[in-house]
Amino acid sequence: MDWLAIASDAEVSTRPLAVTAHGVPLVVLRPRAGAEPVVFADRCPHRLVPLSAATVEGGRLRCAYHGWEFDAAGSCVALPSQEGNPPPRADLPTGPRIRVRDGMVQVATDDLPGGDPADLFTNEDPSLAYAWHPIGIAGVDDVSEVELLGRRYRPDREHTQERWGLLWLAPEKPLTELFDDPDHDDENYVGAWLPPARSKASAGIVADNFLDVAHFPFVHARTFGAAAEKLVERYEVTEEPWGCRSVQEQWFDNPADPEVLAGRRSSRQRRRATYVYRAPFQLMLRLEELDAGAVKTILFFAQPESRSSTRIYTKMLFHGIGGVADPTPDVLRSELAFEEAVLTEDLELQRTLRLPGLPLRMRDELHVRADLLGVNLRRVLRRFQDAVAPAAALGGAPTRD
Repeated sequence: MDWLAIASDAEVSTRPLAVTAHGVPLVVLRPRAGAEPVVFADRCPHRLVPLSAATVEGGRLRCAYHGWEFDAAGSCVALPSQEGNPPPRADLPTGPRIRVRDGMVQVATDDLPGGDPADLFTNEDPSLAYAWHPIGIAGVDDVSEVELLGRRYRPDREHTQERWGLLWLAPEKPLTELFDDPDHDDENYVGAWLPPARSKASAGIVADNFLDVAHFPFVHARTFGAAAEKLVERYEVTEEPWGCRSVQEQWFDNPADPEVLAGRRSSRQRRRATYVYRAPFQLMLRLEELDAGAVKTILFFAQPESRSSTRIYTKMLFHGIGGVADPTPDVLRSELAFEEAVLTEDLELQRTLRLPGLPLRMRDELHVRADLLGVNLRRVLRRFQDAVAPAAALGGAPTRD
């Protein structure tokens, strides 16, 4: 049996440490101070987020994304988004045998786990040429040459259009059109763009993150997540052409509601959240405050620039915020700053990710009830990929759905 040193015994603590063994990512840690080290594959079985980004508390390893907790043996002992015992597949695969020799933590190379999944939907997937992609804010960004799908493009009128103040490019005849949900509100609500941001994660992962309803308490603890419910209520998803929609009711704290400030309404309130997704990376979230009457709409679009870069465009639309139809400039600035802080938290999590794309094979991740929107995203992208595959191979236009 061969043994391979992966870390010095002195550097292994209750802070998870990322290491590699023959190219296989591992995480090594002590469940408690002074305990023997343990080693696992460096990925949570749920969304394959590196467990080296996790924290250790009370002898448990807690994933940074959705708060799943694992004991020293790798058993999943907490799955916060749902009640009941975690499913068996939630446990971490058994890690390699481990020993400490001459001050070094060593693992048995015969026991190394398998690598990451290879079937990933990346920013350079050939099917993405047959779709509209945002390439810049009209009148603000220089779009004389843009990076898209790992290539450089010089946009022309035949392949571009303007919508919602964004310029869009489709390299080939698009299989899907831009959704029209926000158009009415865009004309009547007060709107403003966040500064475009970039993520090293693929656009598919960025879209999945936007649709995810279970990560709020863990990723957004500094903004709104501390008051968010960990348990995700059952919700339904309605399929639409090349996309889906979900309408959910959620509890949230609304301390800025003027009626709350006046002592006439409770801060704990209900809101209706409507998620809309259209392939490949068009997203919208409309938040309707059922007690206060305010509405906030978030338009969210991802530009797959290259295999390791996604540009993110976020437009906010407001109505009734602060108890008035149109928010004041101060309220508008505050709302934008808050949303930018929320996005920053997501980007911090995405910087820890290792996979260059979104897994589309269902068996590569463990999906639970709260992941219904993400499951539909994967199914739509797989159908999109399959629909344009013949045209992409022949260089022609795909058949529209």
